[in-house]
Amino acid sequence: MNDLTDHDAVVLAGGAARRLGGADKPALSVGGRPLLDRVLAACPDAATTVVVGPVRPAARAVVHALEDPPGGGPLAALDAGLRHTTAPTVLVLSADLPFLTAATVRSLLAATRTAGAAGPGGSSASRDGAMLQDASGRDQPLVAAYRAEPLRRELARLRAAHGSLAGLPLRALLAELVLERVPDAPSTASFDCDTWEDISAARARIREHGNVLDEWITAVKAELGIELDVDTAALLDLARDAAHGVTRPAAPLTTFLIGYAAGRQDRDVKELADRAAALAHRWAAEAEGASGAGGAQGAEAKPAE
Repeated sequence: MNDLTDHDAVVLAGGAARRLGGADKPALSVGGRPLLDRVLAACPDAATTVVVGPVRPAARAVVHALEDPPGGGPLAALDAGLRHTTAPTVLVLSADLPFLTAATVRSLLAATRTAGAAGPGGSSASRDGAMLQDASGRDQPLVAAYRAEPLRRELARLRAAHGSLAGLPLRALLAELVLERVPDAPSTASFDCDTWEDISAARARIREHGNVLDEWITAVKAELGIELDVDTAALLDLARDAAHGVTRPAAPLTTFLIGYAAGRQDRDVKELADRAAALAHRWAAEAEGASGAGGAQGAEAKPAE
């Protein structure tokens, strides 16, 4: 297996959230889903996913851990999470990333795999992982993938030097790790929610015209516990054809039936939508033909004046 599939994830979901008035930040909703669940959705292929922080509901099975001492900071939390992992690569993510995607996670894992590959003559590359870097050039160590061995080594070194990891800043860990930078040019995946203004901005972005439909479909699938691929464009075209060619209420009912058939029969949504659209066109053509024939018959039956 390679690092793209053989990895674990540690999600840091503790902290006091002082700038949010002590609110349970990972449980706050953006686009109808808790922030924690949005982050978990971005790393579905992790062999083990550890959530470090107070126990709270999650959208899928996770291992719960708590840093020692509670509230001991990100390095203590990371150490607590790592104790439950065994994979050679570990994703390290904060639980307040509303726009993190599986694509970004895959890019971090791919960069880590390349960074850790053997070089010419069998020499080992010197990089210890990859982390996101936002548009301003700021490193994002909590949106990163690390090779587990050097990560554990550096945590052990810091513990030996300071007697404890509690209260140590993340930059202490980064000082001795050599990491690939993966650019996040729009600063979207690295956008985190530290304040109520950030939460409001994230909720507003979800509702922007270019995002709202995909976000809604994703939220509905998560709520219903389904993983059916949805070809949104095909279904919207079908809904239009059904509404115009049959009757307006046919649009939502037809798209519902497409989803039901796809789920029950494990068939492609686009194929089923195309078939139903063709049916709607035939239906409309018959209606137009009947209207035209009725008009002609009426003209024929009308007595000459």
